[in-house]
Amino acid sequence: QYIEFKRETVSSRDLAEEIVAFANAEGGEIWLGVEDDKSISGLSRCYEEDVINIGRTGIIPPINLSYQEYPFEDQLVACIVVPKGVDRPYYTSRNRYYLRVGSTKRIASREELIRLFQAAGLFHYDLIEIELAGERDLNYSEIADYFTRYQIHFTQESESEKRRLLQASDILGKEVHSTVGGLLIFGISPERFLPQAGIALAHFKEREIDAELLDKKFFGGNLPRQIDNALAAIKANLPVASTIQGTKRIEAPHYPDKVFRELLVNACVHRNYSITGSQIRVFIFQDRLEFISPGRLPNTVTVEKLIVGTSYARNPLLVRFMENLGYMDKLGRGLPMVYRETKKLNKSIEFIDEGEDFRVILGL
Repeated sequence: QYIEFKRETVSSRDLAEEIVAFANAEGGEIWLGVEDDKSISGLSRCYEEDVINIGRTGIIPPINLSYQEYPFEDQLVACIVVPKGVDRPYYTSRNRYYLRVGSTKRIASREELIRLFQAAGLFHYDLIEIELAGERDLNYSEIADYFTRYQIHFTQESESEKRRLLQASDILGKEVHSTVGGLLIFGISPERFLPQAGIALAHFKEREIDAELLDKKFFGGNLPRQIDNALAAIKANLPVASTIQGTKRIEAPHYPDKVFRELLVNACVHRNYSITGSQIRVFIFQDRLEFISPGRLPNTVTVEKLIVGTSYARNPLLVRFMENLGYMDKLGRGLPMVYRETKKLNKSIEFIDEGEDFRVILGL
């Protein structure tokens, strides 16, 4: 997945395609002067200038590449190091987007392009209108409660004014269909139109996923309901450690509710809803909890930045609604709080960004 071999006669176009594929994925190395069977064919000259020019003019946006030559068995080979791109998505001068998949490159599919543009902040899936979902699929009681916060008496407005308010707040789109964000926050049954929405919870007896299952639940409905119900289920399933001191039972310090709530909110608000067939998962094991959210971190965000409070919004409409409903703020304080609370309890915590998921693991 991270290494490609090319003979000296490789065309500039083919080399540009390989570089784009690596840059749009996790990065990698291209070895020049090496055949597919790993035999050394060598180089007759230095190709550093050619490679740098491809990075500058054959790839959009330009990307910085490193080039290093090595002697090997009386031959010369070169390694081109392609970094994981920070300005994804990249494409060739022929307007082709490529991705590295396994040991090969291929043209990115529509769904993969959507994810790349989302990661770059150039496209927001939560603002898309859902063609089959309209006003009848929204909970007007909850919408009225929401507008009451702004001294707007929604139920007393005319039908045309109600529609204008719904469109102005992006609950409805221009074509009067519900947006993804509007349906997730105010929908009666969002999972009817977005089967990937929802939280699946599983409690395992031991430490592995193939262990006996003690409890299994699915939480649908709008995001506030998902979060509230999932939080209650986590608390009900977590064993509370205790010791006997004298004649009294003393409960060991445990995670405060705000830790679980923050991780659930973070998963629901920042997940990639364009990834279908994969829901948010909460796994409870004997020694840990895992919160798994579909979708990698956006381009410029790293695990290290999250810990110190970097804020990002893959779904800005969801962030706005959940902030206004009191579930979060946009200051990036949630995950740093989780990290601090975990360390106070001398527990372990891991943030893992790999594959198609972002995972948080709390030790018990």
